[in-house]
Amino acid sequence: MLDAIDAVNWGAIPGHPDWYEPARAAHGLRALADAANLVEAAEAGSLLSGGGIIHGHSAAVFPAAAVAIPLLLNIVQHGHPAARDTALGLVGEALSSYPHAEYTRVTTSYGTAAPICCAIAHYLRARTDLLARLGKRGRALLADVAEHWRFEIRECIADGDDTAAFGTLVGCFPGGVHAVELHLVGEIAVLDEVTLEYPPAEGSLDACLRVVERHPSELPPGAVLSPAECGERVQ
Repeated sequence: MLDAIDAVNWGAIPGHPDWYEPARAAHGLRALADAANLVEAAEAGSLLSGGGIIHGHSAAVFPAAAVAIPLLLNIVQHGHPAARDTALGLVGEALSSYPHAEYTRVTTSYGTAAPICCAIAHYLRARTDLLARLGKRGRALLADVAEHWRFEIRECIADGDDTAAFGTLVGCFPGGVHAVELHLVGEIAVLDEVTLEYPPAEGSLDACLRVVERHPSELPPGAVLSPAECGERVQ
């Protein structure tokens, strides 16, 4: 676990120069991984929430938080119970906090320029089994994660002036009409009116979205849709 923390060049991760302190990220994660009691866990958590991955007093999250989430989840799984509780608190705070302007997005394994909150949700979703075993706190985190949905387009067909987009949906697309971000080859566009046409059946991720007054040619296979409101989150 310590090797994975040390393998990250925390200083190379961008962050607001007045608030982000890379040394706190590295030191705090190492200390939390090694914590053997409440005091040590609290001291490590203070480093991480005081400029390491978030700035708790101003409720700001840094891009480093997205990198730290898999490491924090490993601490949740293998660390001391006090470290586990501290790590869970940090994860929840990172997911709910807003980033500073110009430091709102990170590169992810499924595409570039994802909002920090959506990147965090992606890593949490990958550890659903772990979080589900943690009782009420884990289930609450998973409920928050579901709000950061992602839809990957498989194919589209015209339906009058609209387009029916078929693909895979992770998370929960909310009821009603919503603005969404369209991510394709590093470019981002906003689609103003999208609704859930057919939700996934139980045990499946297949779904259909209706994109109002857009032609199928604007929605190629492989494009990813995500909540526009996440991209607007900023301090």
